[in-house]
Amino acid sequence: MGHIDIASVEYSLSDGRVLLNDVSFRVGDGAKVALIGPNGSGKTTLIRMICGDISPDEGTVAITGGLGVMRQFIGSVRDETTVRQLLISVSPVRIREAAAKVIETEKAMNEDGSEKSQMAYAQAIIDWGDCGGYDFEVIWDKCCTEMLGKPFEEVADRKVNTLSGGEQKKLVLRALLEGPEEVLLLDEPDNYLDVPSKRWLEKVVSETKKSVLFVSHDRELLQNTATRIVALEQGVNGNTAWVHGGKFDTWHEARRARNARFAELLLRWEQEHQRLKDLVRTLQVQAASSPDMANKYHAMQTRLRKFEEAGAPEAPPLEQDVKVGLRGGRTGLRALTFEQVAIKNGSGEFLTQPFDFEVFFGDRIAILGKNGTGKSHFFRMISGDTSLEYTGNFKIGARVEIGYFAQTHSHPEFEGKTLLEILWETYSLQLGPAKSVLRKYEIDKQAEQKFTSLSGGQQARFQILLLELSGSTLLLLDEPTDNLDLASAESLEHALDQYEGTVLTVTHDRWFTRGFNRFLVFGADGRVYESPQPVFDF
Repeated sequence: MGHIDIASVEYSLSDGRVLLNDVSFRVGDGAKVALIGPNGSGKTTLIRMICGDISPDEGTVAITGGLGVMRQFIGSVRDETTVRQLLISVSPVRIREAAAKVIETEKAMNEDGSEKSQMAYAQAIIDWGDCGGYDFEVIWDKCCTEMLGKPFEEVADRKVNTLSGGEQKKLVLRALLEGPEEVLLLDEPDNYLDVPSKRWLEKVVSETKKSVLFVSHDRELLQNTATRIVALEQGVNGNTAWVHGGKFDTWHEARRARNARFAELLLRWEQEHQRLKDLVRTLQVQAASSPDMANKYHAMQTRLRKFEEAGAPEAPPLEQDVKVGLRGGRTGLRALTFEQVAIKNGSGEFLTQPFDFEVFFGDRIAILGKNGTGKSHFFRMISGDTSLEYTGNFKIGARVEIGYFAQTHSHPEFEGKTLLEILWETYSLQLGPAKSVLRKYEIDKQAEQKFTSLSGGQQARFQILLLELSGSTLLLLDEPTDNLDLASAESLEHALDQYEGTVLTVTHDRWFTRGFNRFLVFGADGRVYESPQPVFDF
């Protein structure tokens, strides 16, 4: 059985700040371990260490049984990569090197046709077989047939950008599960997946005998799959790791109890420290007037010194303090009205059948359905995107001001601009107020970074900040929790509970859906209908 062993790992950033401090944990024996933590806590850095991209400053990272890796970019491949190249990229090093040699020698043979180049190509083909290349082609054939409905030889040269993000994810994951590596590292495996695909992910990860370390913000996936939780926690001397041996639904309470114990021990230490210092000062005064007290004074000095040398107990980790605030306001009773609306895609084909629907002030509506059924097109239509085609009529109610959170964080108007520049141009916020509102969302240190350079989670928090400043009375949230860490997602949920206004969200986050009371389903057959409860089996 394969293992990952992280032992006393330390790592500092280029500016000297300690990012990881004495991080230790183990993944093995078929365990399914989730790595969680705030944005910026060092998850990506730790993943890169496990993959061998970088080395720790101190400590060790050891892997036995071979490592299969699904990186975060899987699902968003939009270049000219083919299915063959994608599958090779997640294969063992020997397969990647042998495949590169076949491609290189075949190209040389086609260019000059010499006997030497032909012999080199023939040798590359032999090496490909010797290293197990044909065995992997059998695996890929099985994966392509299951995930894409066609054998490998038919789709090998197909461009990956013609596959949906979910198809890319599922194809790679199936290849890793079928491969020989005994340890899998999955970075955000649930991104781009709809709910049926997430349930498939939960099933195959739970059933595999491989040891799995995965990073995710999906609370339902964490609850249903993880057998242990490794939490990276922020500290003044760098981020550390705490291992919770239970399920995700017990993690919050266990963490609160643990932190309370740390706080109690630290308080007692500080009280005892103060008591000893007071005794030393008292004995110092007494020793000055009575030589008989000198020995007691020196003994108490020694006791204080040893107490301080032993050091204070571990302090509780620094808590995230993202403060989402959404203002909203009263509107007319009917916020949105749809009459025989049917939505088209970019090719002019209908994504939906005609439907009627009304949205009332204060509604909390979750828009559910498989990928590609028209949910995001629906939001674009409401937001006033004139490039989107539809038939029928829809009306926006009185005093309804729409705020739109885009799933892709696509904001061409922010291109090349820093957060401070955007806040100044959009809301005339000067440096002081701008830094203050950014601090609420824990992105004040990124104030002078360009929007496009932020992480997905930081971009999401900035978008929510803009919604707060806009005072919108109707929110369109397209997959708002996809890139948010747990604390930020929970803060958003709390803010929505307090929000005076109307909320519509497109989401595949089953945990997030629990906060909504109306459910509009976009069916795979084009039918759009309201359901009294969440529908995830489309």
